Amino acid sequence: MFIGRQKELETLAGQYTKNEFSFIPIYGRRRVGKTQLIEEFIRDKSAIFFTAINKGTYKQNLELLSKAIFGGDENYAVFNDFYDALEHIHNRAQKEKLIFVIDEFPYLADADKSVLSLLQQFIDLKFLKTNIMLILSGSSLSFMENQVLGYQSPLYGRRTGQIKLLPLDFQTARQFAPSLNKVDQAVMYGVTGAIPKYLSLFSDTLTLDENIKEQYFDRNAYLFEETDNLLKQEFNEPSLYKSIITAIATGGSQMKDLVGKTGEESSTVATYMKSLLDTGIVKKEVPAMDKPGSRKTLYRLEDGMFRFWYRFVYPNVSLVSLDKGNMVYERIKPQIPGFMGEVFEKLCIEYMWSIYDQLPFAFQNIARWWGNNPNQKSQSEIDFIAYIDNENEQKAILGECKWHKDALEFNEANFFLEKCDMFRQFKQKYFYLFSKSGFTDSVKELAARRDDINLIDFADMFEQM
Repeated sequence: MFIGRQKELETLAGQYTKNEFSFIPIYGRRRVGKTQLIEEFIRDKSAIFFTAINKGTYKQNLELLSKAIFGGDENYAVFNDFYDALEHIHNRAQKEKLIFVIDEFPYLADADKSVLSLLQQFIDLKFLKTNIMLILSGSSLSFMENQVLGYQSPLYGRRTGQIKLLPLDFQTARQFAPSLNKVDQAVMYGVTGAIPKYLSLFSDTLTLDENIKEQYFDRNAYLFEETDNLLKQEFNEPSLYKSIITAIATGGSQMKDLVGKTGEESSTVATYMKSLLDTGIVKKEVPAMDKPGSRKTLYRLEDGMFRFWYRFVYPNVSLVSLDKGNMVYERIKPQIPGFMGEVFEKLCIEYMWSIYDQLPFAFQNIARWWGNNPNQKSQSEIDFIAYIDNENEQKAILGECKWHKDALEFNEANFFLEKCDMFRQFKQKYFYLFSKSGFTDSVKELAARRDDINLIDFADMFEQM
């Protein structure tokens, strides 16, 4: 069953209905659902769907393209070269509305360095005179952004749209296991990173605990070896990448931490880090209101599945391999609420965007903040800040997100408000407190006395979207 991606399907449908040439690059990390999206879109349309193969030769890819062009004909002929194959597609597109898909396009470009220029030539001289719809799909974010969409690309300026496919939002992810309660759905969202492939592995007939044990703590499970498989697909020598990911998962967040934990030179770590950033496994953060390149830059695991696996599975691989997965899970289960703290921050920010038109003012970005608090003479963190700061307006929304089993207490709320007092550059401040388990009466009374405090219970989030 295909779930979600309605906006992306609408974008593709809008391009398809134009009686002219269209070119849509689609890109995103592996398993995010690019192929499924394309298959859902083309299933009732005339299309040629060709998937290039990793480390395949020119000849192998030409054979696969030829087979895709001739569909179910077992006696298909292999074209002499890609030029002849594209010429055949061009001739066919003159007679009918045709979708031509090259899935995993970076693999084809690696096998044939001239394919980008060849596609440019066909677009400019032939495809533009037809109403063919060209879709290039790829999992290599850096390749797609630089070699397909970038200014230096032969294809630059020829796209009529593009889709960067991201993990699913919480409301859509919930649909994969509707029988789970909302708290368990949030954990499912967190441990899968909201990646459709991983969400599809969770059974709606099992409990959350049963699903996690079955997918992560069984040596034969799909997700037990998924991180290794992905790294091997992306990188020729994944060992140092694993070391960097492990260092981040175990608390390393600054470059100096990663250098110390891996034992490598900072220049080496920086080079490998760039590749991890390109794949979307790792993200680089600076505090809200700091400029890119800030000395406060931190590195975090952006991919929820990697974050869960390296935090809980990696240290216990030997035991899981000995079929001790149930024992391991019972030991790590009490630590999952701590893992969910960062996930809840992400959910709260997602919720803020979803109610954007109901908020006190319009802002352009929302992000975490950390740094020195001169009032408290200590380091402080704010889960998120959204702000506007110009000559006409100085306003901020400051957020606190608590994934606790108990209701958020008065001393927690008061401590948060005291931390926020340092941001005196904002003439108006609004405080949004989020809690998994509600709020004590004293916190409710505090909010009732003030018009700048908003209390949001997780039970009420995403219900009216």
